[in-house]
Amino acid sequence: MRLITWFSVLVVCRANTAQSCPDNCRCTQKTSVERSEVDCHRRGFSTFPSSLPADTWILKMGENLLEEVQPNMFSVIPNIESVNLERNVIKLIHPQGFSGAKKLMLMNLYGNQISKLPPKAFKDLISLRFLLLGHNQITTIKPDMFIGMRNLSELDLPLNYLTTLPPNAFKPLIALKVLDLALNKIQKISRKAFFGLQELLFLNLDNNKLKNIPTGTFNPLSGLEMLVLDNNQLTALTPSLFDGLHNLQEIYIRNNEIDLLPADLFRHTPKLLQVALSGNRMHTMDGNMLANLQGLKEVYLHDNPWMCDCNINSLVQWIAQAKAEQSPLKRIHCVGPEQFRDKPLYTLSSQSLHCTV
Repeated sequence: MRLITWFSVLVVCRANTAQSCPDNCRCTQKTSVERSEVDCHRRGFSTFPSSLPADTWILKMGENLLEEVQPNMFSVIPNIESVNLERNVIKLIHPQGFSGAKKLMLMNLYGNQISKLPPKAFKDLISLRFLLLGHNQITTIKPDMFIGMRNLSELDLPLNYLTTLPPNAFKPLIALKVLDLALNKIQKISRKAFFGLQELLFLNLDNNKLKNIPTGTFNPLSGLEMLVLDNNQLTALTPSLFDGLHNLQEIYIRNNEIDLLPADLFRHTPKLLQVALSGNRMHTMDGNMLANLQGLKEVYLHDNPWMCDCNINSLVQWIAQAKAEQSPLKRIHCVGPEQFRDKPLYTLSSQSLHCTV
């Protein structure tokens, strides 16, 4: 009799959970543990559902018509771990919009119309690991926007309207591993913009409007392994720009306007495995800066206007002895002088350049 009673209670509880599933949505519950996945993707919602299963742990509400993250929106689902709100028309995040969502680990707000993040809006998200804010209209970043997110691992902010990174912009994010700032309009980076990010492994600044980067900017990033600076407007790099990046393994500075590299640019990056500098304006280069990097595996220097005279002799010698992958090196060609036009650098020697060794 007691078994029948408990079975009846369980049936009623599960029936109540099923009944609280929003109209037009699909709710599925794990059998091993009582956790519901609620799928309301592309269902035409203009307001947040008033009724959700109390055990909701995954909520999919992408491609609806939501215009704001309202106060205490997630208080009815305290065990929520993953929320997808991508490609709605959200313009506003209320300062108490995420109140109570202490177990939330992933928040996807990609492809909305958010222009401003209110101070301390994410302060309750102490378990958040992934925050996706790409393809919005965010113009400003301030440290008080990220207070409380001490466990955030990945912050995605590509395709926004950022123009400046101020001092201590991300300082509260002490556990951050990935920071994606590609496809913004960043022109200025404060020397203290990356303070506090000792755990950062990947920094993406691709496709911005950077013309110069202050010396010391990357010093706080002692754990950084990959740095992407492709498709900017950089004309010169200071000799100490990469000081502090002792763990850097890959650096990409393609398609900029650099015409000359400091000979000791990589003096403090001994672990470099890959260097990509194609698509710049370099006509000469000191090959010794690469010779000192014993672990190099891939080097990309093509699509530069290399002038094949005695000034490039050290680079020619490095290519001849390089243990790095050969196919990228065979794509490096001379632009001048005339007798060497279009000739691959790997076919040259000190003798053919008429240089004394």
